[in-house]
Amino acid sequence: MLLQAAILLTALLFGGMVLYAFGFASFLFSALPADAAGPLLRRAFPHFYVFVIVCALVGSALTATIDLASTIILGLIAVTALLARQILMPAINGATDRGNRSRFGILHTGSVLVTLAHIVGSSVVILRLSA
Repeated sequence: MLLQAAILLTALLFGGMVLYAFGFASFLFSALPADAAGPLLRRAFPHFYVFVIVCALVGSALTATIDLASTIILGLIAVTALLARQILMPAINGATDRGNRSRFGILHTGSVLVTLAHIVGSSVVILRLSA
């Protein structure tokens, strides 16, 4: 039962990240003008990161007695999501507020890479637990 719960929770994490990164964010910019989509996305990101942190922490706890590598991967996802929420996101917002496009580009690329790493990491955990 613990294994199935860990797989389902990690699948929820994976699906939520994919939907947010490739669905919600791109939908906002296609459906709304950039001056409306940007602030809305800014308000949504803290909630997205809380979702990632909570799912990854609970998943890490669920896998603690099942698979050490999965526990570590999910723990790293939680820690890096916390860092992204508390450090990277405010830096991105600050660069946007100051109109510093170069700094925004670098930080945003970093944010995208972190999210892609989280997606890959969660997929590795799903595959490990499903094997």
